[in-house]
Amino acid sequence: MFKGVNKDFKYSRLFSAIKFLSVAPFSLVGGYAMAGLIDGREETISAGDMLDRYELRNGATLNVLEGAYTLDIQARGSTLNITGAGVSSNAQTAIALYGSSANIANSTVSSRDATGLVLGNFMGVPNSGSTVSVHNSTISGGAGGAFIGAESELLLSGSRVTGTGASSHGVQMMGGRLTAINSTITGGANGIFMSPDFETDNGSALLLDGTRVEGLTGAALKVFATSTTPTTAEIDVRNGSTLVGGNGNMLELENGANANMRVSNTALTGNIQVGSASTLDLTLNGASMTGDIVKDANGTAHVALNNGSMLTGRMDNADTVAINSNALWVMTDHQSIGDLTLGGGNVQFGTPGEFYQLDVENLKGSGTFIMTADFANLHGDFLNVTGTSEGSHKLLISSSGADPLSGDRLLVARTADGGANFSLVGDWLDVGTYSYQLIGDNDNKDWHLDPSTKVISPGTRSVLALANVAPTVMYGEMSSLRSRMGELRFNGGQSGGWMRTYGNKHKVDAGKGGAYDQNQQGLSLGADGRVGDSQWLAGVMAGYSKSDLSLGRGTTGMVNSTYIGGYATWLDAQSGYYFDGVAKLNSLHNKSSVALSDGRKAKGAYKDLGTSVSGEFGRHIKLDNDYFVEPAVQVTAMAIQGRDYKLDNGMKAENGRTLSLLGKAGVTGGRNFDIGDGRVAQPYIRGAFVQEFAKNNKVQVNDNTFHNDLSGSRVELGTGVAVSVSDKWQVHADLDFSKGQKIDQPWGANVGVRYSW
Repeated sequence: MFKGVNKDFKYSRLFSAIKFLSVAPFSLVGGYAMAGLIDGREETISAGDMLDRYELRNGATLNVLEGAYTLDIQARGSTLNITGAGVSSNAQTAIALYGSSANIANSTVSSRDATGLVLGNFMGVPNSGSTVSVHNSTISGGAGGAFIGAESELLLSGSRVTGTGASSHGVQMMGGRLTAINSTITGGANGIFMSPDFETDNGSALLLDGTRVEGLTGAALKVFATSTTPTTAEIDVRNGSTLVGGNGNMLELENGANANMRVSNTALTGNIQVGSASTLDLTLNGASMTGDIVKDANGTAHVALNNGSMLTGRMDNADTVAINSNALWVMTDHQSIGDLTLGGGNVQFGTPGEFYQLDVENLKGSGTFIMTADFANLHGDFLNVTGTSEGSHKLLISSSGADPLSGDRLLVARTADGGANFSLVGDWLDVGTYSYQLIGDNDNKDWHLDPSTKVISPGTRSVLALANVAPTVMYGEMSSLRSRMGELRFNGGQSGGWMRTYGNKHKVDAGKGGAYDQNQQGLSLGADGRVGDSQWLAGVMAGYSKSDLSLGRGTTGMVNSTYIGGYATWLDAQSGYYFDGVAKLNSLHNKSSVALSDGRKAKGAYKDLGTSVSGEFGRHIKLDNDYFVEPAVQVTAMAIQGRDYKLDNGMKAENGRTLSLLGKAGVTGGRNFDIGDGRVAQPYIRGAFVQEFAKNNKVQVNDNTFHNDLSGSRVELGTGVAVSVSDKWQVHADLDFSKGQKIDQPWGANVGVRYSW
């Protein structure tokens, strides 16, 4: 006897429909009286055979070969093999199996009014379910695509199952198992409808792998039970599967139905409805979900996010939420949940500008809360723990380029018992001109951003550095021009052309956050000629340099400088006196990249012009044995225009005009060596005392005034060599080092060549 239904069960209208679909195949047994009967033997249907209905009994086997067509087929305790064929019926189930097995490949199975495929068992006979494998085939039916009864199992691979009627389901399950791989399941109402097996109370088991399930007007998945017949569905969704509900729900649990749902390597969109007395256990493992989990007051929801999973949506009154291993919950509204456990997971309070409150009954573990705040109005996201709290947690609060309009503290978290500890990611929060720390008070129950802890922010440091860097950029470019004096003495000041490449590093600390490292590389070239019969030489020059700035904590800057200039040199060979003058105009392209406390980058860029003049007067004194000394004094002045600009995080910068007045007194000593064939090598060493007189260069950041101050003294040391390799060619190399109050130069180098014509 075929399995029936518990007579004491009270049906709703929906369950009446379920009952009809599940028992209809049994009630139609009499309709097979005229079918071709295959009893205990094997038969094969080939292409061209007469169209007929078939009934298989007592271990019979029916093979339907490629190109063959049949009407409906019923099998009891038998085997059915269909390959490349078609089975079609109007009012009957196309294929009905009871305690049987079937293999269907590259075929089409359809029923206009009934179910396409039914997998049933024998009532009261354990382990008498049916097993079917369907490959690259299509199954459809007006009442439903497929029905899976108790202890039965359906495998779909590369196949399509469709319920074509408006109230149909793609697949209806009553305690059976469905595995669908790279397939599509569609129902006019729900994609897959699961209900309990009334004889064994077993729930349905569903595995979707790369499969799309869609309910055209209902849910993608629906699990239904009653108070007298509970059920728990086991649901696994893997590898890019898709759940689409016409009503917006990917899963519905009704009437006390439960589900354990595991999602991996999949991105799902849709809501989950948890009805009264129903329980959801949802685990995302390396997966994402966009949608809400909504439960009735008497429902229960347990959610776990693991291995980088992400859930974007509401979890209204979820009983437990566990967020582990860098997983993320993105809130889309104010939320209240029960227990929140963080195991290296993250909670994001919506997107910037959406200020939400999260109420948690109990908090434990260790994780990160990603928050935003409006510091101008002292309003932002808020974490409120009403019960117990424990663990150490980080707050990642969005930075801002604008300054607070108030000196008050901003409350960001509160715990009822003061048990948990909170700190900022990176320990600081950048808010405009300054950075702030998080302070816990009231026995660590209230956690505030405290203005009394402020220090200069990375954005402000970048503004101060760019406003301050032009002098060291321009001085580095001029050093290569001054070093040509030795070459001019070789040829008596003949006309010629020259080229230099140079590099140097400066470590600058102008105070109040204006510290940075500067690495510069550049190229200069020029040409000059004698002015009449005089001892004057005049020339023009041009060049380019690039300076990279490092301000720490990932904040960097860059200055691209192009320049043109002129110079004049007077050299008296008899007395050894000389004068060297340089005038130069620079176009400076400044860029900054600020690493903010919330992990974002703020960028700013602007251009300005600078001009400089330099005059050096000295004397070349010859000593015995080709030794020489060369005392000299130098004065250099420069001015860089002011410029207003903004960083893209809203920070405003107003650079005043930058001035520099540098005085230098030093001496160079060396010796000329005759290396044969008219060639001369001139090694030398140099020492100098340098004084910067300019200070109080004004810079404003968000209307806060700062003064860059490079004034102070330093000592310079250098060595080099100039070589006359012929009467036309000279080469030069120079190394420099300096140590000072505000500026250190760990190293500087330039190498060049000159050709006299």
